[in-house]
Amino acid sequence: MASLTLNSANRAEVAAALAGDRWLVACLCAAWCGTCGGYRATFDELAARHPDKVFVWIDIEDQADVVGDLDVENFPTLLIQHHELVAFFGTMLPDAGVAHRLVQSTAAQSDDELRERITNNAERAAWQRDCNLQTLLRAAA
Repeated sequence: MASLTLNSANRAEVAAALAGDRWLVACLCAAWCGTCGGYRATFDELAARHPDKVFVWIDIEDQADVVGDLDVENFPTLLIQHHELVAFFGTMLPDAGVAHRLVQSTAAQSDDELRERITNNAERAAWQRDCNLQTLLRAAA
């Protein structure tokens, strides 16, 4: 299954995925970024390797009303979230193997393990406040 591209027509579908039990993996990119253009096929292949998860491609300029306040320092940036818990937010090497291992190891964590990591790490705690895609989608609605 290929990744979704976030747009105004499928925001409710993405929000529903976050409300359910599936993990969400979002790639934050920009159309003008050559690295992102080359990474899109890799991201779709990653989505095919993980059909139990929702993969969403987000152009930060096209979807600025949703993600405009996120501090995206470099491309591609991945956001991995389960329910209301942001498990990862950061720049990712455009390498399919590295991304696969990150998704696999992150999704192997229980919500309790994620909460413990959040409680014991200031950066992860900030992700909950600043990077929660479910919150960002609600605010843009």
